[in-house]
Amino acid sequence: MSGTLTLIALAFGLSVDAFAAALGKGTGERTSTFSSALRIGFVFAAMEAIMPVVGYLIGMALSAWVAGVDHWIAFVLLSLVGLHMIWQAFKSEPETVEEHAEAVANGPVKGPRWVHLGLAAVATSIDATIVGVSLAMVGTNLILACLIIFAVTFFMCTMGALIGRKAGDWLGHWAEVAGGVVLIAIGALILTQHLSQGI
Repeated sequence: MSGTLTLIALAFGLSVDAFAAALGKGTGERTSTFSSALRIGFVFAAMEAIMPVVGYLIGMALSAWVAGVDHWIAFVLLSLVGLHMIWQAFKSEPETVEEHAEAVANGPVKGPRWVHLGLAAVATSIDATIVGVSLAMVGTNLILACLIIFAVTFFMCTMGALIGRKAGDWLGHWAEVAGGVVLIAIGALILTQHLSQGI
């Protein structure tokens, strides 16, 4: 799982949760500027790149115990995250993200807006911790993976914040579906590669 293209696909799959949230943030902003979009993109990207490190360390600690079935664990974890993303996309009401973002921007919730942004970034990056465990199981270059995850998430979230007012929540939902499918496909690819090698 060390191929750059595979890591880019993985980064896309991970970033769509944050992309959907960035769309909502863009929708809820009274004035959507390029600088605010960059700020949103950076915060989401930073958290999305940090959390796999936590998962990776956990995976490394467990690797000696699960060496014989590590590819199955990677497949199951990626599939569960992917299925959860797809389920969430169809479970959520179409207006949920937009209404939440508008509530943050205009409602009675008190506190600096960057605090709300940080909490949203943490919430959308939890899946990345689980994926980090999978990265450790298959011996992925962690630094390269985190750099790619940061770059892809930064681009997608910045764009999401910029187009949030126009695209609305519909695009975010279908991006989550696509991201879930990508993660499941990567998990299946890992499993297939190991089984084909007789591992």
